[in-house]
Amino acid sequence: MAETKYIFVTGGVASSLGKGIISSSIGKLLQARGYNITIQKFDPYINIDPGTLNPYEHGECYVTVDGHEADLDLGHYERFTGIQTTKANNLTTGRIYKSVIDKERRGDYLGKTIQVIPHITDEIKRNVMYLGKKENYDFVITEIGGTVGDIESLPFLESIRQLKWELGKRALCVHLTYIPYLAAAKELKTKPTQHSVKELQSVGIQPDILVLRTEHPINDGIRKKVANFCNVDFDAVVQSVDMPTIYEVPVRMQEQKLDETILRKMGEPIGETPTLGPWRSFLERRHKATEVVNIGLVGKYDLQDAYKSILESLSQAGTYNDYKVKTTFINSEKINEENVSEKLAGMDGIVICPGFGQRGIEGKIVAAHYTRTHDIPTFGICLGMQMMVIEFGRNVLGYEDANSREMDEKTEHNVIDIMEDQKNITNMGGTMRLGAYECVLRQGSRVFNIYKKEHIQERHRHRYEFNNDFEQEYERSGMKCVGRNPESDLVEIVEIPGLKWYIGTQFHPEYSSTVLHPHPLFLDFVKTAIENNKSKNK
Repeated sequence: MAETKYIFVTGGVASSLGKGIISSSIGKLLQARGYNITIQKFDPYINIDPGTLNPYEHGECYVTVDGHEADLDLGHYERFTGIQTTKANNLTTGRIYKSVIDKERRGDYLGKTIQVIPHITDEIKRNVMYLGKKENYDFVITEIGGTVGDIESLPFLESIRQLKWELGKRALCVHLTYIPYLAAAKELKTKPTQHSVKELQSVGIQPDILVLRTEHPINDGIRKKVANFCNVDFDAVVQSVDMPTIYEVPVRMQEQKLDETILRKMGEPIGETPTLGPWRSFLERRHKATEVVNIGLVGKYDLQDAYKSILESLSQAGTYNDYKVKTTFINSEKINEENVSEKLAGMDGIVICPGFGQRGIEGKIVAAHYTRTHDIPTFGICLGMQMMVIEFGRNVLGYEDANSREMDEKTEHNVIDIMEDQKNITNMGGTMRLGAYECVLRQGSRVFNIYKKEHIQERHRHRYEFNNDFEQEYERSGMKCVGRNPESDLVEIVEIPGLKWYIGTQFHPEYSSTVLHPHPLFLDFVKTAIENNKSKNK
C-alpha cells in the first residue's frame, strides 16, 4: 500500500465492552489478508504508564519487549496477532502532557501560549501517526481508552476529528457501543447507542462502522433502526454477542464482513476471504477439549484481570493439550499451615503468582512448602519464584529468617536481594529490570528439555534477584539454578529435578504466549498437571 491508513476504535455507553478485543480482531483479519498492521492504545488517565497502578484499578500491567509498562490490552493485541508492541504502542494523557511541558521548558514553542488546541492535540496526532511513518505499516489501529463523554477523552477525540478531516479516506472510525436487554420488557434497547453516537457527533466525529455489544442476538430490524438513527450504512452495523471465548470474536466479525466493510470504505481491493485455518483449528480443539485439569492460582489479587496473561497462557496451553483448564483463585492472605491442604485440595497444579510487597507472601511460602513436599506440579513466576527460593532456604537449608530484602531489610539470610544498581533509586515508576533479557539454559536441565534450546529471551518486571552468594548451598541441597543472564550472571530460573514439575522463573513467560504460539513452559506445566490428574484418579 502506498500510504498508511488509520482506524480509530472508540467506545460508548460503558467501559469494559471489549474495545481491545475488537481492535485485536480487526488487526487479525487485516493481517490474514496480507496487510502489515500494528495496534496502539491511547489511555486518557494522567499516570505516565500503568506501572504504579494497583491491579484493582486497571488490571494487570503488561510489559513490552523494549521494557515499557503498558495497558493490558497490548497483551490482547500480541496474543491475537503475534506482533510485538513497544513503548510507542501505548500512550497516556500523562505522557502527552509531559512531552508538551518538556518542549515548553526547552523553549521549543518560541514563547507561544501553550493550549490544549493546538499543542496537546498536535502532540496526540504526532503520536498517532508516528508508527505509520516510522515503520510504513499498511494499517495502524488506534484504540482510545475510556468512554465517549468522559471529560478526559476530549483532547483525543478532537485529535481524531482533525485527522479524519485531514486524511479523508485514509482514516475511519469504528465505534463500539452497547445494546442492553431489559428483562422486564423482554426487549433490546437501542437508545443508549443512539445517545452514544450523538455524543460522538457532538464533538464532530461521524462513526463509519458500529459494533454493537450485546448479550442477546440482534435482528435486522434493530440493525436497520440503529443504522437509520445513527447515519451509518446498514452493512456497517455489526453485532458482537457474548461468546464462550474471546478467540471466537475474529471469526464472528469475519462472518459479518467487518474487514470487507473497512477495506471498501477505505478504497482498498476486497480480494478473497482468508480461511483463518490455524485459528479455526485452535478453536476446534478448544471446543472439543471437555476434560478438565484444575490449576490453582495462589495470589493476593482476587480479580481475573490482575492475572490476565497468566490465565490466557494456561487456557491456550490447555487447548494444545486437548484439555480445558479450570483455574481457581486461592487467596494467599488466607493460607496458613493449618488450612493449606484444604485450600489446595483438588488442584492438579499450582501457579504461585507474581506481585509486589509484603501482603500475602507468607501464604505463598506455605503453599510452596506444601506443593514441594507433596510433589504437586508448581510454577512460580517472578515473586512466585522468589517465594519458592525463600521457602527452600527456610525449610531445607535451615535458615529460619531466610527472606527477601524487599520484605525484611535486616535478615542475615537475604536469599533474595536488591540489585546493586537499584539501591539508590527512589522513584517507583519504570525503574525496575524491565523488558526482554537474554537467558542461557543449563544443558540437561528440565527447562532446557522444555525449550529445546540453550539461548532464550524473556520479559522481566522486578527489582529484586536471587542472591548468588547462596547459590552453592542451594545447588548442593537440590534446588538447581538452571537459567542465568549471560551479562549480569543473575539467576533467571530455578528447578528441583527430582519432583514432577517444580520450576520458578524470575521472568514473566506469560507475556510472550500467543494463540498460535503458546509458551513452552505453560504447555509442559499443563501437560504435567494433566498427568498428575490421571495418576491421582487411577
